[in-house]
Amino acid sequence: MVRDTQLDLFEQHAQETRKQVAPLAHRLRPTSLDHFVGQEHLLAAGQPLRIAIERDVVTSCIFWGPPGCGKTTLAYLIAQHTAAHFETLNASTTGVPELRKRIAQAEERLGYTGQRTILFLDEIHRFNKAQQDFLLSFVENGTLVLIGATTENPSFEVNTPLLSRMQVYLFHPLGPDHIRWLVNRAITDVESGLGKYHVELSDDALNALIRIADGDVRLALNALELAVQMCKPDDQKARHLTEEIIHKAVQKRLMRYDKAGDEHYNLISAFIKSLRGSDADAAVYWLARMLEGGEDARLIARRMVILASEDVGNADPQALLIADAAARAVEFVGLPEAQLNLGHAAIYLACAPKSNAAYMALLAAQKDVREKPTYPVPLHLRNAPTQLMQDLNYGTDYQYDHDFPEHVANQECLPDALRGKRYYHPTDIGAERRIREYLEHIRKMRSEGE
Repeated sequence: MVRDTQLDLFEQHAQETRKQVAPLAHRLRPTSLDHFVGQEHLLAAGQPLRIAIERDVVTSCIFWGPPGCGKTTLAYLIAQHTAAHFETLNASTTGVPELRKRIAQAEERLGYTGQRTILFLDEIHRFNKAQQDFLLSFVENGTLVLIGATTENPSFEVNTPLLSRMQVYLFHPLGPDHIRWLVNRAITDVESGLGKYHVELSDDALNALIRIADGDVRLALNALELAVQMCKPDDQKARHLTEEIIHKAVQKRLMRYDKAGDEHYNLISAFIKSLRGSDADAAVYWLARMLEGGEDARLIARRMVILASEDVGNADPQALLIADAAARAVEFVGLPEAQLNLGHAAIYLACAPKSNAAYMALLAAQKDVREKPTYPVPLHLRNAPTQLMQDLNYGTDYQYDHDFPEHVANQECLPDALRGKRYYHPTDIGAERRIREYLEHIRKMRSEGE
């Protein structure tokens, strides 16, 4: 009996020690849904997820959102509210053997006691296809209630069969008011926070923390804790945190960006659509976001070269040259100097008149090529470098355009079955107006010459 008491005291001491050395963000985790900050669209009174948690009827689901928005914290709250056995694993450090062990225990638990098992799988996107397939049948037959957490788009990272059996809950970055409330709680909470340090936080310092957090409360609280440790107390043992101290603690603000993840696709999409929409200011902003996040400059340049033909086209033939020059500058000059070339090209493309007529012409021609017979090249358009070809009438009746007025002959260049077909419909925008007028003039000449 004495030994059991000693073990209990030892475990209690260990728990207290872990709590003291745990990061501030962990120590401040809420103990009830009422104290959870943010994600009101999911957890406000009457919302389906909150009702499911309170009634202990949570089904398999995925928490999808950026870092530091409360996904893991909510999982811990579910653990406190449920009568089910709760397991936690991280996909980056877990393999199928460990899963087999946990699932066998879950099956035994369900069979003998009827108790459900909830498995919280953090970073579920790190599981490969085989590992996700292994989980599928156990989610489907109810052996496990699977709660996955991910910062990546589940549409790309989770297998379709598994995803179809799970509800996806989208978590938003925490807003400035959420961060402000949590920071203020941290500096006043004596038991779990930094209240014993008598922290005085200036408005500028608080705003700096909010900017640094960028929706991630862990960043804000980690920076706050480090700044408090750096700051020397005054004679009254108070620690005055200024914006300068905050910036010294953080050194450099890290942009939330993953070159292989969802944010990568979101930013490049916003950039291209801003260029297409002739919004130079937005284009430069998204470009700066990508560059600060470490995006591959060659990718940005390639996308601008594509856009120059797809969305600007002949409305401004110089656009392709500018985009190509920027791409060459990336290879020749390199970063960081080539950022100037990318910015120059982005602004030019955004401000250029737009036409997708050349792109649409290509699509229309490709449609005919794929759906219609492979028509032979008309004889008069064929070369005849040999006597045999000449005897077969290759090149016969070809009219050399430079021998005719305005250097245009009156001859058909399409197969007979497509005679008169028009794929290119130039607009009345930018330089394409001149092209349209020229083509109309040529067509009129040909019709009068018939």
